Amino acid sequence: MLKYRKIGQILVENGVLTQEQLEPGLMEQHKKIGQILAEKGVLSKEHIDTALLIQKKETTRFKRSMIFLVSVFLFCLGLFLFDLYQQNIVIQEAKIITAADQNLLPIKITNVFPKDTSKIGTWIKWKNSKINTQLLVKWHYITDDVPIYDYILNIPKREGIANVALSLPEGKSLPSGSYKVDILSGKKRLFKTLTFKVE
Repeated sequence: MLKYRKIGQILVENGVLTQEQLEPGLMEQHKKIGQILAEKGVLSKEHIDTALLIQKKETTRFKRSMIFLVSVFLFCLGLFLFDLYQQNIVIQEAKIITAADQNLLPIKITNVFPKDTSKIGTWIKWKNSKINTQLLVKWHYITDDVPIYDYILNIPKREGIANVALSLPEGKSLPSGSYKVDILSGKKRLFKTLTFKVE
């Protein structure tokens, strides 16, 4: 660990001076310690110059280390704040729907679907988004605890609506039981959970 050492400490640790020789100088703190000890004949100018050079190098290293640590801290803080800003999106509404019209507005909102259902939509309305923020829409079959489908929605504008559909191949339908749809941020923060049933 780097630390700042006073000139007296450097002189004692380098064996130029004893602690007993340093003490009288510490009593006269209105002067620089090197000047006091030189006046008393305890140190030569060479000793003082060498110790000052060591102190200057250590101080420079200490300052550089502190600048590096502060820079790393500010960089990490910037990443954290950027990530926080990315997550300011607000999901105003989310609904399970049968279909959407040409303007992406829900045609019919419901939580119960018949046995032969092969397509279900999730309608989402958001605001305060950063462009290209990602939402993760996860479909899950609760009855047998089976993940069905994950869809990543790239948000194209600050506010708007979107419809994410779960469509099975022709001739296939969803099995009876309970389902859920989780809407999460790209960082897996949960915004909303919607549930529905197929009966």
